[in-house]
Amino acid sequence: MAFPYRHVLLIGATSGIGKAMADRLIEAGAKVTAVGRRKERLEEFTSRHGESKARAIPFDIGKREQISQFAADVINASPDIDCVFLNAGVQRRYDFSQPEKVDLAEFHSEMSVNFSSFVDLAHAFLPFLLSKKSETSIIYTGSNLAIIPAAILPAYSASKAALNAFVLCLRDQLRATNVQVVELLPPPVQTELHDVEMGEEAGRRLGMPLNAFTEEVYKELAAGNDQIVIGSVGPAETFNEIIDKRKFAFNTLAKLMRGES
Repeated sequence: MAFPYRHVLLIGATSGIGKAMADRLIEAGAKVTAVGRRKERLEEFTSRHGESKARAIPFDIGKREQISQFAADVINASPDIDCVFLNAGVQRRYDFSQPEKVDLAEFHSEMSVNFSSFVDLAHAFLPFLLSKKSETSIIYTGSNLAIIPAAILPAYSASKAALNAFVLCLRDQLRATNVQVVELLPPPVQTELHDVEMGEEAGRRLGMPLNAFTEEVYKELAAGNDQIVIGSVGPAETFNEIIDKRKFAFNTLAKLMRGES
């Protein structure tokens, strides 16, 4: 099956999963507007693919007070966008057994970028997506650590757990609309995400090869699946059972709160 959307706004497209997915979606025939902080990488992206297939917008989603205007500018410039792919994120270690070494401002900044900015972006783009007569989508890149947290990554794990809870709620609230809500739950992938804590040489060897991951995700997106789980934390059977049971419990509660039997 082909990817169902024509023009993707891909936020966090200058490195790692976002960059690889931007390239893959263009290969599949979609147009991509790439968003990121590194202007030189955005310029390289548009130069490589050409302006008919690729556009680029420098923006830092950490500047949450500017998200509303950012969304308005994007919509005005590209009213044909039908998919918003939210992929940006940061990851650092924090050890609360040594609280004097924990930078709380940095901790809360990570939570803000990985979770709160994604909520703000959904809020900013949803009126536009809902107004369309065609099918639209919001795609979130989460993490396996949303389900089973990593003790050395409390901010990252907590932010992805919060995002996972938000996505479940958002998907249910939009169930009768034209907006599909999709969540990717990746394992560790060989990208720049780990460079800060592990160094480039070690970090780029951690996890699943990026190309293999990208192809697997693309197949799932093209198939129309709304929750894409790649890999697992611990035994796959146990991990997937946790996800399935939690989703069943969530859906049961959602129906109960709607007054449905």
